[in-house]
Amino acid sequence: MNKEESMKRGEFLRSLGLSTSTLMAFYCLGTTMTSCGSKEDDPDPTPGGGSGVSGTTTGGNINFTVDLTNASYSSLKTAGEYKIIGDVLVAFTTGSAYVALTKICTHEGNPVQYRKDLNDVYCPSHLSEFSIAGAVKQGPAALPLTAYKTSLSADGNTLTVTA
Repeated sequence: MNKEESMKRGEFLRSLGLSTSTLMAFYCLGTTMTSCGSKEDDPDPTPGGGSGVSGTTTGGNINFTVDLTNASYSSLKTAGEYKIIGDVLVAFTTGSAYVALTKICTHEGNPVQYRKDLNDVYCPSHLSEFSIAGAVKQGPAALPLTAYKTSLSADGNTLTVTA
């Protein structure tokens, strides 16, 4: 989610179904919600700011970098590990290559997982299987997962993922 897509605190709370009077009670009581600041005072809920990820991790314009020295993502330096970052499954395969694929199965929109024992991507909901390139190996999914380009920095500490 980029800055243009970020949601204001009040919009988020309303999306949870909280009424205006409930919101005012939170504001007036001064509970743990720090609501007296401007939008610029809000911590950025998007990747970046020390999270280990910066850039666009959702939508049609995937373009982000991952700091592999960050504790949240250092496991991606180990073959067979994967992380979900925004809309993308990023894996360091057992073949010691980085892959990035959409995290949602093309069959019915359920989340997929990387399976290191088979070096593939799997949908546990309906048992579809995909190659690490995103191709369907076994249905019911009929369409491949979208694959993104990955590139590793010369020092091996930064992974870039692009559409």
